[in-house]
Amino acid sequence: MSKTWFITGAGRGFGKEFAKAALGRGDQVAATARDTEALADLVEKYGDAVLPLALDVTDREAVVTAVAAAQERFGGLDVVVNNAGYGLFGAIEEVSAEQFRQQLEVNVLGPFHVTQAVLPILREQGRGHIIQISSIGGVATFPLLGTYHASKWGLEAFSESLAQEVAGFGIKVTLVEPGAYGTDWGGSSAVWAEGQPQYQPIREAMVAAAGAPQYNPAHVGAAILAVTDAAEPPLRVFFGRAPLDIAEQVYQSRLETWRKSADIAALAEGR
Repeated sequence: MSKTWFITGAGRGFGKEFAKAALGRGDQVAATARDTEALADLVEKYGDAVLPLALDVTDREAVVTAVAAAQERFGGLDVVVNNAGYGLFGAIEEVSAEQFRQQLEVNVLGPFHVTQAVLPILREQGRGHIIQISSIGGVATFPLLGTYHASKWGLEAFSESLAQEVAGFGIKVTLVEPGAYGTDWGGSSAVWAEGQPQYQPIREAMVAAAGAPQYNPAHVGAAILAVTDAAEPPLRVFFGRAPLDIAEQVYQSRLETWRKSADIAALAEGR
Protein backbone atom coordinates (compact mmCIF):
# COMPACT_ATOMS: atom_id res chain seq x y z
CA MET A 1 0.00 0.00 0.00
CA SER A 2 1.17 3.51 -0.75
CA LYS A 3 2.15 5.81 2.11
CA THR A 4 1.58 9.46 2.81
CA TRP A 5 4.59 11.53 3.85
CA PHE A 6 5.03 14.93 5.45
CA ILE A 7 8.57 16.18 4.81
CA THR A 8 10.04 19.48 6.00
CA GLY A 9 12.91 21.11 4.13
CA ALA A 10 11.96 19.25 0.94
CA GLY A 11 13.23 21.94 -1.41
CA ARG A 12 16.78 20.62 -1.58
CA GLY A 13 19.32 18.26 -0.06
CA PHE A 14 18.12 15.22 1.84
CA GLY A 15 14.54 16.44 1.90
CA LYS A 16 14.34 16.60 -1.88
CA GLU A 17 15.90 13.14 -2.19
CA PHE A 18 13.45 11.69 0.32
CA ALA A 19 10.51 13.20 -1.55
CA LYS A 20 11.76 11.90 -4.90
CA ALA A 21 12.21 8.39 -3.51
CA ALA A 22 8.73 8.31 -1.99
CA LEU A 23 7.01 9.78 -5.04
CA GLY A 24 9.00 7.59 -7.41
CA ARG A 25 7.45 4.46 -5.97
CA GLY A 26 3.91 5.83 -5.91
CA ASP A 27 3.61 7.37 -2.45
CA GLN A 28 2.06 10.77 -1.71
CA VAL A 29 4.05 13.63 -0.21
CA ALA A 30 3.18 16.84 1.57
CA ALA A 31 6.44 18.66 0.82
CA THR A 32 7.33 21.82 2.68
CA ALA A 33 9.91 24.48 1.92
CA ARG A 34 10.37 28.15 2.72
CA ASP A 35 9.89 28.87 -0.99
CA THR A 36 7.57 26.52 -2.88
CA GLU A 37 9.34 27.36 -6.15
CA ALA A 38 11.93 24.84 -4.98
CA LEU A 39 9.20 22.19 -5.20
CA ALA A 40 8.03 23.08 -8.72
CA ASP A 41 9.93 20.21 -10.36
CA LEU A 42 8.26 17.68 -8.07
CA VAL A 43 4.81 19.08 -8.80
CA GLU A 44 5.49 19.10 -12.53
CA LYS A 45 6.58 15.47 -12.53
CA TYR A 46 4.23 13.95 -9.96
CA GLY A 47 1.16 16.20 -10.09
CA ASP A 48 -1.48 15.71 -7.43
CA ALA A 49 0.67 13.22 -5.54
CA VAL A 50 2.56 16.27 -4.22
CA LEU A 51 1.14 18.92 -1.92
CA PRO A 52 3.61 21.84 -1.93
CA LEU A 53 3.46 23.89 1.26
CA ALA A 54 5.33 27.07 2.15
CA LEU A 55 6.56 26.64 5.70
CA ASP A 56 8.98 28.14 8.18
CA VAL A 57 9.20 25.48 10.90
CA THR A 58 9.86 28.12 13.57
CA ASP A 59 6.31 29.43 13.04
CA ARG A 60 4.21 27.16 15.24
CA GLU A 61 0.85 28.30 13.89
CA ALA A 62 2.06 27.80 10.33
CA VAL A 63 3.19 24.28 11.23
CA VAL A 64 -0.24 23.41 12.61
CA THR A 65 -1.89 24.83 9.48
CA ALA A 66 0.43 22.88 7.16
CA VAL A 67 -0.16 19.58 8.98
CA ALA A 68 -3.93 20.16 8.85
CA ALA A 69 -3.72 20.86 5.12
CA ALA A 70 -1.81 17.62 4.55
CA GLN A 71 -4.34 15.61 6.52
CA GLU A 72 -7.24 17.21 4.68
CA ARG A 73 -5.64 16.54 1.30
CA PHE A 74 -4.51 12.97 1.88
CA GLY A 75 -6.73 11.77 4.72
CA GLY A 76 -3.90 10.84 7.09
CA LEU A 77 -0.14 10.63 7.55
CA ASP A 78 2.11 7.60 7.62
CA VAL A 79 5.64 9.04 7.66
CA VAL A 80 6.70 12.39 9.10
CA VAL A 81 10.25 13.50 8.33
CA ASN A 82 11.69 16.42 10.28
CA ASN A 83 14.48 17.32 7.89
CA ALA A 84 14.60 21.14 7.91
CA GLY A 85 17.74 22.45 9.58
CA TYR A 86 21.10 24.09 9.03
CA GLY A 87 24.62 24.28 10.42
CA LEU A 88 25.97 27.11 12.57
CA PHE A 89 29.76 27.37 12.52
CA GLY A 90 31.82 29.22 15.11
CA ALA A 91 33.65 28.82 18.39
CA ILE A 92 31.49 29.16 21.49
CA GLU A 93 33.05 32.55 22.20
CA GLU A 94 32.30 33.73 18.66
CA VAL A 95 28.65 32.75 18.31
CA SER A 96 26.14 35.43 19.25
CA ALA A 97 23.23 34.68 21.55
CA GLU A 98 20.82 35.46 18.70
CA GLN A 99 22.61 33.05 16.35
CA PHE A 100 22.47 30.31 18.98
CA ARG A 101 18.81 31.02 19.69
CA GLN A 102 17.93 30.78 15.99
CA GLN A 103 19.87 27.53 15.67
CA LEU A 104 17.78 26.02 18.44
CA GLU A 105 14.56 27.48 17.00
CA VAL A 106 15.11 25.73 13.67
CA ASN A 107 16.90 22.52 14.61
CA VAL A 108 15.10 21.68 17.88
CA LEU A 109 11.89 23.66 18.22
CA GLY A 110 11.02 23.19 14.54
CA PRO A 111 10.88 19.38 14.88
CA PHE A 112 9.18 19.84 18.25
CA HIS A 113 6.39 21.92 16.67
CA VAL A 114 5.89 19.41 13.85
CA THR A 115 5.97 16.45 16.20
CA GLN A 116 3.35 17.95 18.49
CA ALA A 117 1.16 18.84 15.50
CA VAL A 118 1.17 15.33 14.03
CA LEU A 119 0.90 13.26 17.20
CA PRO A 120 -2.88 13.57 17.62
CA ILE A 121 -3.34 12.36 14.04
CA LEU A 122 -0.96 9.43 14.46
CA ARG A 123 -2.44 8.43 17.82
CA GLU A 124 -5.95 8.42 16.40
CA GLN A 125 -4.77 6.27 13.47
CA GLY A 126 -2.93 3.92 15.81
CA ARG A 127 0.13 4.02 13.59
CA GLY A 128 2.79 6.29 12.13
CA HIS A 129 6.51 6.81 11.87
CA ILE A 130 8.32 9.99 12.93
CA ILE A 131 11.80 10.32 11.45
CA GLN A 132 14.12 12.95 12.90
CA ILE A 133 17.11 13.90 10.77
CA SER A 134 19.95 14.25 13.21
CA SER A 135 23.66 13.84 12.40
CA ILE A 136 26.82 12.10 13.50
CA GLY A 137 27.06 15.49 15.22
CA GLY A 138 24.23 14.30 17.45
CA VAL A 139 26.58 11.61 18.79
CA ALA A 140 30.09 13.09 18.53
CA THR A 141 31.42 16.65 18.69
CA PHE A 142 33.96 18.67 16.74
CA PRO A 143 35.41 22.16 17.30
CA LEU A 144 33.58 25.20 15.92
CA LEU A 145 30.27 23.32 15.88
CA GLY A 146 29.33 23.43 19.56
CA THR A 147 26.03 25.22 19.08
CA TYR A 148 25.05 22.97 16.17
CA HIS A 149 25.88 19.94 18.31
CA ALA A 150 23.75 21.36 21.13
CA SER A 151 20.80 21.48 18.75
CA LYS A 152 21.27 17.93 17.50
CA TRP A 153 21.91 16.50 20.96
CA GLY A 154 18.70 18.21 22.05
CA LEU A 155 16.83 16.65 19.14
CA GLU A 156 18.25 13.24 20.02
CA ALA A 157 17.26 13.54 23.67
CA PHE A 158 13.65 14.58 23.15
CA SER A 159 13.22 12.03 20.37
CA GLU A 160 14.47 9.15 22.52
CA SER A 161 12.01 10.07 25.25
CA LEU A 162 9.31 10.49 22.61
CA ALA A 163 9.91 6.95 21.34
CA GLN A 164 9.22 5.56 24.80
CA GLU A 165 6.10 7.69 25.23
CA VAL A 166 4.38 6.81 21.95
CA ALA A 167 5.33 3.15 21.46
CA GLY A 168 2.04 2.06 23.04
CA PHE A 169 0.12 4.01 20.39
CA GLY A 170 1.71 2.13 17.50
CA ILE A 171 3.97 5.07 16.61
CA LYS A 172 7.61 4.48 15.69
CA VAL A 173 10.46 7.00 16.04
CA THR A 174 13.79 6.89 14.21
CA LEU A 175 16.80 9.19 14.49
CA VAL A 176 18.76 9.26 11.23
CA GLU A 177 22.41 10.19 11.82
CA PRO A 178 24.17 10.89 8.51
CA GLY A 179 27.87 11.22 7.96
CA ALA A 180 29.48 13.65 5.50
CA TYR A 181 27.37 14.08 2.35
CA GLY A 182 27.73 16.41 -0.60
CA THR A 183 24.73 18.54 0.34
CA ASP A 184 24.59 22.30 0.86
CA TRP A 185 24.81 21.88 4.66
CA GLY A 186 28.25 23.50 4.82
CA GLY A 187 27.62 25.87 1.88
CA SER A 188 25.00 28.54 1.37
CA SER A 189 22.70 26.89 3.93
CA ALA A 190 25.26 27.40 6.68
CA VAL A 191 25.68 30.38 9.01
CA TRP A 192 29.15 31.45 10.15
CA ALA A 193 29.79 33.47 13.27
CA GLU A 194 32.15 36.43 13.01
CA GLY A 195 35.59 34.95 13.57
CA GLN A 196 38.09 36.01 16.21
CA PRO A 197 41.80 35.73 15.43
CA GLN A 198 42.46 33.53 18.46
CA TYR A 199 40.47 30.72 16.83
CA GLN A 200 41.88 31.07 13.33
CA PRO A 201 44.32 28.14 13.75
CA ILE A 202 41.40 25.88 14.67
CA ARG A 203 39.45 27.07 11.61
CA GLU A 204 42.40 26.37 9.35
CA ALA A 205 42.89 22.92 10.84
CA MET A 206 39.19 22.17 10.46
CA VAL A 207 39.21 23.16 6.79
CA ALA A 208 42.34 21.12 6.15
CA ALA A 209 40.87 18.04 7.82
CA ALA A 210 37.43 18.29 6.23
CA GLY A 211 38.31 17.13 2.74
CA ALA A 212 35.67 16.19 0.20
CA PRO A 213 32.27 14.84 1.27
CA GLN A 214 32.33 11.06 1.42
CA TYR A 215 28.86 10.23 0.17
CA ASN A 216 26.49 11.12 -2.65
CA PRO A 217 23.11 12.36 -1.33
CA ALA A 218 21.37 10.68 -4.29
CA HIS A 219 21.69 7.40 -2.40
CA VAL A 220 19.77 8.42 0.73
CA GLY A 221 16.40 7.87 -0.95
CA ALA A 222 16.81 4.10 -0.97
CA ALA A 223 17.99 4.18 2.64
CA ILE A 224 15.01 6.18 3.91
CA LEU A 225 12.62 3.77 2.17
CA ALA A 226 14.34 0.86 3.89
CA VAL A 227 13.85 2.59 7.24
CA THR A 228 10.17 3.32 6.68
CA ASP A 229 9.43 -0.15 5.30
CA ALA A 230 11.07 -2.04 8.18
CA ALA A 231 8.67 -4.02 10.36
CA GLU A 232 10.64 -2.87 13.40
CA PRO A 233 12.53 0.27 12.38
CA PRO A 234 15.60 1.18 14.43
CA LEU A 235 15.55 3.99 16.97
CA ARG A 236 18.88 5.13 15.53
CA VAL A 237 20.48 4.52 12.17
CA PHE A 238 23.63 5.88 10.54
CA PHE A 239 23.63 6.92 6.90
CA GLY A 240 27.08 6.01 5.64
CA ARG A 241 29.53 3.62 7.27
CA ALA A 242 32.10 6.10 8.61
CA PRO A 243 29.89 7.36 11.49
CA LEU A 244 30.02 3.92 13.17
CA ASP A 245 33.81 4.17 13.47
CA ILE A 246 33.47 7.62 15.01
CA ALA A 247 30.75 6.50 17.43
CA GLU A 248 32.73 3.47 18.59
CA GLN A 249 35.72 5.68 19.42
CA VAL A 250 33.52 8.22 21.20
CA TYR A 251 31.73 5.70 23.40
CA GLN A 252 34.91 3.79 24.20
CA SER A 253 36.52 7.06 25.32
CA ARG A 254 33.50 7.98 27.46
CA LEU A 255 33.42 4.60 29.18
CA GLU A 256 37.14 4.79 29.92
CA THR A 257 36.74 8.27 31.37
CA TRP A 258 33.84 7.23 33.61
CA ARG A 259 35.73 4.16 34.81
CA LYS A 260 38.84 6.19 35.63
CA SER A 261 36.77 8.59 37.71
CA ALA A 262 34.92 5.84 39.59
CA ASP A 263 36.63 6.87 42.86
CA ILE A 264 35.19 10.37 42.55
CA ALA A 265 31.77 8.90 41.85
CA ALA A 266 32.07 6.87 45.07
CA LEU A 267 33.06 9.97 47.06
CA ALA A 268 29.81 11.58 45.95
CA GLU A 269 27.99 8.75 47.74
CA GLY A 270 29.94 9.39 50.93
CA ARG A 271 32.19 6.36 50.53
